[in-house]
Amino acid sequence: MTVEQRSAGADEPMPVNYVSTEEAIADDGLRMVVVGNVPSPWGEAAKGIFHMKEVDWSAVRLAYDDPAQTKWAGGQSGPVVVYNDEGPRSGWAEILLLAERLVPEPALIPGDFGDRALMFGLCHELLGEQGLAWSRRLQQIHVGLSGEGGFDTRVAHYLAGKYGHTPELGDAAATRTISLLGLFSDRLKSQRSEGSEYYIGEQPSAVDVYSATVMALFAPLSEEHCAMNPTTREAFESIDDATRAALDPVLIAHRDMIYERHLELPLSL
Repeated sequence: MTVEQRSAGADEPMPVNYVSTEEAIADDGLRMVVVGNVPSPWGEAAKGIFHMKEVDWSAVRLAYDDPAQTKWAGGQSGPVVVYNDEGPRSGWAEILLLAERLVPEPALIPGDFGDRALMFGLCHELLGEQGLAWSRRLQQIHVGLSGEGGFDTRVAHYLAGKYGHTPELGDAAATRTISLLGLFSDRLKSQRSEGSEYYIGEQPSAVDVYSATVMALFAPLSEEHCAMNPTTREAFESIDDATRAALDPVLIAHRDMIYERHLELPLSL
């Protein structure tokens, strides 16, 4: 099945098709470099969007020692999406807009301009710089560098450069994380009071997918649904009392609902 010939109403899950860098470069269609063996919120969100739109795509695991992949993808990160001979896309909004262009329905961006603006704002506060996932990563890096939890020291030092960690930003990350958790839980509770289980309106949008995948940084899915390295799971589950108190059960309930109704389990890492 191609992007242009997706099946309508298919109920069967579409397992991720992993290929080599060489195969991906030689192929056309939709290909994505993904971080292997880690439920990265950015990568899992892109996978989820492709799954909801029933897009046929191929995955390439990120390989830091593969210069051909680095040149093709424009860097050493994931996710990076390449469609046909178009340039690589790595930003969450770029990937979402490409998916909407290729398969307009089901739409994951609201048609109403007010709702659209709200959705993009919420999405940025989930996946953008200084958003919830970014702040949580900084929080995990900060405690990892001090040996008090989070990522082990080696990983924390590597990610510190990638996320621009400084002692000041690290100290502020926990406060920002807690505030953003409150923002999203309040939004879901407000929606529930209006009879909706989604962040905007009565149908799922991209913000629902992003929120569900970001929860992996606080409470990963069970091993049955997300088999991951025990050390990585321990780092993701490392959480201080104040952040744990801010992780409202409504956020986890929403995540579980989105995975049950709209996304694919188990994860294919």
